[in-house]
Amino acid sequence: MVTNDKDFGEKVHRESHPHNGVVLLRLSDERSETKIKTLKMLLSMHIDRLPDNFVVVAETNIRFPKKP
Repeated sequence: MVTNDKDFGEKVHRESHPHNGVVLLRLSDERSETKIKTLKMLLSMHIDRLPDNFVVVAETNIRFPKKP
């Protein structure tokens, strides 16, 4: 799932609701072109890490959860 809804991210990440993978977009530029470019970058670099992870993506930063 791809979202820019921080409340949804709160439910999944902090409250540990089950999911198969969530990408939270934290973009300063919300235009469609920026979203597409950012998602293409994410998919080209980290497609194998997306399942079952909560990922926060900005224009220049990708954050995956820390491994215990």
